[in-house]
Amino acid sequence: MPTPTSPYPQAAAFHFSVTFGTNAADADASFQEVTGIGPEFETEALPEGGENRYTLQVPKGMRHPKLVLKRGIAPLESKLVAWCKAVMEGGLNKPIYPKMLNVFLLDADGRPLRCWSIVNAWPVHWETEGFNSTKNEVAVEKIELSYAYSTREV
Repeated sequence: MPTPTSPYPQAAAFHFSVTFGTNAADADASFQEVTGIGPEFETEALPEGGENRYTLQVPKGMRHPKLVLKRGIAPLESKLVAWCKAVMEGGLNKPIYPKMLNVFLLDADGRPLRCWSIVNAWPVHWETEGFNSTKNEVAVEKIELSYAYSTREV
């Protein structure tokens, strides 16, 4: 809800959801953390002719970091786990089917405030974080996805 001093809604970064594919049945949204949303220009430094104080930075192309999803270890029945298993254990003998993801930042009532669409994502790294007998923490898996591009929908 906007505050009197700001026209922007104050969103809590901990209230978000992630969906996979365009089918609501593909929702698998229990994540502890999502990072890596954001395009960045690659640049090339070009010396300015006759000017030694600086170089020009010119755009070369767009790049995207890996989208990183962290959560407690999910059951084998999870559609996301099944997809990761198929890709990561397929050994490139089977085709990789990329998916579209949506990351929603939600308001207090669970309605989307912002949405980022992640296009042609596929898993490139799937890791179980270390186990430690001296800590009382949930076992966490980390899934890194490569993707073609992202768009901010709302």
